[in-house]
Amino acid sequence: MPDRSALPRSSAPRRVDPERAALLVHDVQNHFVGRFPARQPPVVDLVGNIVTLREPAGALGLPVVFSAGPTVQRGLAADVRGPAIGDGPGDAAIIEPLTPRPGEHLLPNTRQNAFLRSHLGRPLREEGRDQLVICGVYAHFGVLPTAADAFMNDIQPFVVADAVADHSAEEHETALRRAARSGVGRTTDDLLRGLLLGRNRRDA
Repeated sequence: MPDRSALPRSSAPRRVDPERAALLVHDVQNHFVGRFPARQPPVVDLVGNIVTLREPAGALGLPVVFSAGPTVQRGLAADVRGPAIGDGPGDAAIIEPLTPRPGEHLLPNTRQNAFLRSHLGRPLREEGRDQLVICGVYAHFGVLPTAADAFMNDIQPFVVADAVADHSAEEHETALRRAARSGVGRTTDDLLRGLLLGRNRRDA
């Protein structure tokens, strides 16, 4: 997992604000997470950092949204990638440490871009959120297009560099570099610090 020193410079530096932000946990389903070696990096860091982000999110009032990929790929995605989710028991479920809780949103998405043909924009609009903190898998094929679409819809994307994972370090690095052109890359610790500072500014 990259640390702060490895993050590319963001073209539009922004501060995360707990009154404006929502947390998106992208496609952390058993099928996708299970492609990584169990109980080893990067999956241990991925899950641990998402848990670390998710715990204070509710206390700070951030909407927490889980996206979940389809069990059947359609259109060109089927030609390129085949079935999205295996047919084993629980393959489509969110991994157990991150099972959605009451009050959190679980939204199906038909493509790796979590905005496309989904209702992701609805809870953001309803709760007046124009910042999106994104974590999950895969960095280059799901997180990156989701961050780009957020930007296109005037939602400021924050990609959590050590709470996303990919098939290779190269793809992970490439996704962070491209996301930094329109969004902000931060580590888990930096995001939490920014959220707490934002709360303190609000309460002052």
